[in-house]
Amino acid sequence: QVQLVESGGGLVQPGGSLRLSCAASGSASSIYDMGWYRQAPGKRRELVAQITNSGSTNYADSVKGRFTISGDNAKNTVYLQMNSLKPEDTAVYYCRARTLSRQYWGQGTQVTVSS
Repeated sequence: QVQLVESGGGLVQPGGSLRLSCAASGSASSIYDMGWYRQAPGKRRELVAQITNSGSTNYADSVKGRFTISGDNAKNTVYLQMNSLKPEDTAVYYCRARTLSRQYWGQGTQVTVSS
């Protein structure tokens, strides 16, 4: 079992920045990749960014150049640095971790971009 705890969401003005954190515990050594997803009201959950154990990253086109995903293997933590935030980035952001047998989700953290 893997437990995920997210933090760092909040309210920010357009153009501002936030950093989300996702700390994994439990059988964290079995994780082979982690990622951030988001879901806005009335929309499907979508991939924002993901990172593998080897450090390979993948981003949604809508966040390329603005968001950066990184990981700290020693702390079993993944981060999402979000810069130049736009109102359309407003959503609940979820952390996901994958092992060979299943995937795990965090509880979500709200990000609101508004003036």
